[in-house]
Amino acid sequence: MIIPGLIILAVLVVIGAIALIIIGFRAETEEDPIQIRLGEFAESGEPISLEQIELSQSFSERIIIPIGRKLGEVVIRFTPQNAIQQTAKKLERAGNPSGLDPTLFWALRFLGLGLGVVFLFVSFVAPEGSFIKGRGLLIALPAAALGFYLPELWLRSKINNRQTDIRRAMPDALDLLTICVEAGLGFDAAMAKVHEKWDNQLALAFGRVIREIQLGKLRREALRDMADRLGIPEMSSFVAAVIQSEQLGVSMAKVLRIQSEQMRVKRRQMAEEEAHKAPIKMLFPMALLIFPSIMIVLLGPAALILMQSALGDMFF
Repeated sequence: MIIPGLIILAVLVVIGAIALIIIGFRAETEEDPIQIRLGEFAESGEPISLEQIELSQSFSERIIIPIGRKLGEVVIRFTPQNAIQQTAKKLERAGNPSGLDPTLFWALRFLGLGLGVVFLFVSFVAPEGSFIKGRGLLIALPAAALGFYLPELWLRSKINNRQTDIRRAMPDALDLLTICVEAGLGFDAAMAKVHEKWDNQLALAFGRVIREIQLGKLRREALRDMADRLGIPEMSSFVAAVIQSEQLGVSMAKVLRIQSEQMRVKRRQMAEEEAHKAPIKMLFPMALLIFPSIMIVLLGPAALILMQSALGDMFF
């Protein structure tokens, strides 16, 4: 009775993991697929029922995605609210990669624990004498830990990459803001120019600020929210300087120019820091991979010659 139960559980875990992987890592689309289909049916001019529109969706949109979301709703009930809020904040800082939300992310993490169940099941059904037989827990526990923390590591990598891209783009963006402000544009119009001319994460962040201001949010609140979303100290310093210049009546162009110079100095310092870290990062692959290979190539023939000599007969 134990073996069939484990088989059913392992199959469910694998199906759930595949479903959430398809949901979580599918390509992002700017437009709603349902709206696209409605537009296509409207152009055709033929009367279409809701059932036909529903059946026109792909298999993943009709079955896999709803199942994944239901699993996520179940998982989210057992997840602390603080953890969900922290996950939502991390996803926001990562730029909402692949359209993930906290529900799907935590469902993916919990289903990652199913890797341990799968290895445990394989250890039960494995034939006698195989490597995994009798070592189920020894392999299942690391596999479960890896499956649980792998999505978190992936999310941290996305956050670091996005923040690095924004840091690199900030000096040039501030230069463009300075030029636009000195040319007579307002700060909002200058941010709109950055959003219009560039296609990077910083330009998207400025575009969101512009939309929030157009919807009625105060500029200082929209800028503070942007700094909180990005989580970059340089951006927080820039936002604080802009808000202070607005409140004190200081020239915005002068403040932007000073901030731009400071960002360039910080970017150069970051490049120097990464250059200083390079020898330390190269030490481990050199010691573990390159040096042993060189030793084998250089000393291998000498060792063979010694083994065939009288000295080799003393030890072998």
